[in-house]
Amino acid sequence: MIYWTLFTHRDWAFVLAATEKGLCFTGSENQDEKELIQWVEKRRKGMKVEQNDDYLSSYVQAFRGYLDGKREIVIPIDVEGTEFQQQVWQALQEIPYGEIRCYGDIAQAIQKPKAVRAVGAAIGANPVMIIIPCHRVIGKNGSLTGFRGGLSMKERLLQLEEQSR
Repeated sequence: MIYWTLFTHRDWAFVLAATEKGLCFTGSENQDEKELIQWVEKRRKGMKVEQNDDYLSSYVQAFRGYLDGKREIVIPIDVEGTEFQQQVWQALQEIPYGEIRCYGDIAQAIQKPKAVRAVGAAIGANPVMIIIPCHRVIGKNGSLTGFRGGLSMKERLLQLEEQSR
C-alpha cells in the first residue's frame, strides 16, 4: 500500500507518498495525486494508493522544518531502482546542504567518469526529490538544468538552502 497526502506549507504544495518502509515519492510543485498515480503505474505496478494524511504526519513535519530553513530532512525512504540508479542516488545524498555539483562530479563520485548522460537519466528517475537532493545538481556551465519538479522549484530550493546556510 502507498499512502499519500497533499503537503502544503506557505506557498509550497506537492504530494508526499510513503509505504510502510518510508517515503517513496515526492511530487512536483502544484501537482495533484494524478502525478503520483502515473508514477505508481510506471514504477510500482500493482500497489494500491490511498490518501492518508495521518499516516504521513511525521513526513509533513519533516518537510515543514526543511522549508523553514532547518536544513536536512532525516526520514526513512523506500526507493527502488537499478544498481546504477542507487549508486547515483547515494552520491546525491552526499552533497552537503547548500552546495551544488555538476553531473560530471556525480559521475566521478561513482567512479564512472564517462557516464555523465546515464547519471542525468538516473537523477531524472529520482522518486524522492528534496530527500535525495537532485536539485543540487546543475549544468557544467552553472545553468539550472532538468528537474522533474520544474526549474522554478529547483531554483526556489537552491535559494532556500543558500539563505539557510
